[in-house]
Amino acid sequence: MHPLTEQQIRSSFLNCSRKDAARLPMPPDLDALDWDRLDYLGWRDPQLSRRGFAVVPTEQGPKGIVVQTSGVAGTGKQALCAWCHDVRLPHPVVMYVAQRAGTAGRQGSTVGTLMCEGFQCSANVRKPPPSPYKGFDMDAYIADQITGLRARSQGFLAAVER
Repeated sequence: MHPLTEQQIRSSFLNCSRKDAARLPMPPDLDALDWDRLDYLGWRDPQLSRRGFAVVPTEQGPKGIVVQTSGVAGTGKQALCAWCHDVRLPHPVVMYVAQRAGTAGRQGSTVGTLMCEGFQCSANVRKPPPSPYKGFDMDAYIADQITGLRARSQGFLAAVER
């Protein structure tokens, strides 16, 4: 992912007004992020714990969404993150819901997905599998995981834009 400025982040949001985007909290340590190891930028709102933000790179430039959660997905069982597909998660997966962009969103239409609560997907797809076999191509495996994360995050953005 290419480094983004605060202005680029604020102007990328699809499902909130420009006025609301101007007031959104920025990610902590924005200047210290390792952009080469991010496939999307995600962070939680420090003031409203149920709210989060994700900015995903696309061919048309970065696109951001505001998401809300009501808590952990399921009860007593670990859910699968729909973005990174990591089954060895040390942290919870939650249902995030995004208001659709445009008229549909203003009329209350939403779309949801299960995601890592703290937006750790970029780190998760770079973890090696627990027990690869002899001759296993680790680089190809991780590249496939990264490609999948990018495609699934862009797919969710497309659902928000519809």
